[in-house]
Amino acid sequence: MSLFDWFANRRKSGPISEDRQEREIADGLWTKCEHCDVLTYTKDLRANQSVCGECGHHHRIFSDERIRQLIDPGTWHPLDSQVSPKDPLNFKDRKAYADRLRDTQTKTKLSDAVQTGLGNLDGLPVALGVMDFRFMGGSMGSVVGEKLTRMIEQATATQRPVIIVCASGGARMQEGLLSLMQMAKISGALQQHQTARLLYLPVLTHPTTGGVTASFAMLGDIIIAEPKATIGFAGRRVVEQTLREKLPETFQTAEYLQEHGFVDLILSRTQLKQTLAQLIRLHPPLPPEADRLDGLTLNWPELQHHRVSSHSNGD
Repeated sequence: MSLFDWFANRRKSGPISEDRQEREIADGLWTKCEHCDVLTYTKDLRANQSVCGECGHHHRIFSDERIRQLIDPGTWHPLDSQVSPKDPLNFKDRKAYADRLRDTQTKTKLSDAVQTGLGNLDGLPVALGVMDFRFMGGSMGSVVGEKLTRMIEQATATQRPVIIVCASGGARMQEGLLSLMQMAKISGALQQHQTARLLYLPVLTHPTTGGVTASFAMLGDIIIAEPKATIGFAGRRVVEQTLREKLPETFQTAEYLQEHGFVDLILSRTQLKQTLAQLIRLHPPLPPEADRLDGLTLNWPELQHHRVSSHSNGD
């Protein structure tokens, strides 16, 4: 049978029902863009790092795929993968927290909402943490805080830059105050990392909200975001009710935050690895001697205060 005859027979068999069409699209061979509705061959979409070639929409990807995109093959060494969450409050809403954890772990094959590890990015040693929105909305509980803190401390000890790919709905309410404590714990580890004059690069993806935005997501030396990612603390409706005014449609997008100075760089996913490698090469670890000049120890806070005082005095 010729190809023409095959198409003719398909046409005679009648119109394709919506259910049948959905089944054919959902078989994994083709992927429909959420933004422009264009159908793309799934292999081509993955080859383009899940970025639509028609409109540039960034499809959501998860931690395993993100690690594969950023880390050189054969160099990934997971950290603390055995650390699992507990239920210290015996929390229960419509479903017990312990049951929720067990079901989510079975579904995602993850212990919690972040994967951390060491590896090479374009030949450069890095410490990488990747949050996974599949695991209870990427919420930040005790395990997320512990794993990120341990990773940052190991990066400080081994003189590695830290990269954290953020995707979160915020703190995990089922762990109450214990969840909120992770904001301070991770921030403290990042302060020690900064004191060691090492680089920290957060990558904000869709969505990055709540306590994650209020802590480590916004503490980077250079803050990077993906195009059109939703980034914010409180929800849009809460902010509008508080301010009692209508906010622009672009509010809490990566572009809006860059315009107002909260984001330094918006990058397509296809350019992310190359740009991260360039930034790391431009900011190598500084030796202790970098704070000395002509035998004099430079106190950077005092030097900054002197500069401000001189400027105000007209010197």
